[in-house]
Amino acid sequence: MEEIISILFHSRTQAHVFHLQTDSYAQHIALNKYYDGIVGLADGLAEAWQGKYGKIQFKAVNGIEQYKGLESVVAYFEKILKIVEEKRKAIKESYIQNLIDGVEELIGGKSKLVVMKTRY
Repeated sequence: MEEIISILFHSRTQAHVFHLQTDSYAQHIALNKYYDGIVGLADGLAEAWQGKYGKIQFKAVNGIEQYKGLESVVAYFEKILKIVEEKRKAIKESYIQNLIDGVEELIGGKSKLVVMKTRY
């Protein structure tokens, strides 16, 4: 869980960088929705986890990437989605799984908020 939470908090800043660097209005709006939404979701996930298991020890996350076009944005969020999907397999609590569902949906699950909407 520590890796998931660390990556999610870092992704807020990364999304904001992409948001400021893109010339695409659609990407600008989709990324804004992501960075506005992810902190609350990640915070809720962290608090639920800490309520059961104690304080999270945050992990180092690589630096900020510069915007290199749509494909770099999509690749970034697909990478995060893959990590979250893989790491969640070890989590047994349904209420924590439900919180992760919200994170996945924001990243690019059912709503495809970032991954798909940035393509237009």
